[in-house]
Amino acid sequence: MGTSGSLHQEITQKGSWDDIRDLPPSAKLVAKVLEYNDAMTQQQIADETLLPSRTVRYALNRLDEENVVDSQFSFSDARKRLYSLDIE
Repeated sequence: MGTSGSLHQEITQKGSWDDIRDLPPSAKLVAKVLEYNDAMTQQQIADETLLPSRTVRYALNRLDEENVVDSQFSFSDARKRLYSLDIE
């Protein structure tokens, strides 16, 4: 009973820069780029960081695991997702 309550609280809680500290350099770079831009697609992040798309995808997954990135569907192209930094 207590475990599920704390798990739910952990899932809904926003991340912080401390959560990013131990992530790979590529995830830190993606987080920094998202800090200076409102919302970007994966391709825009790859173009801005000069990282391969696969590395950007990995970095976004790691940031998502730490609850520091938010994603939503793009209104202009439903096939794409827009990513933004979600830090307290």
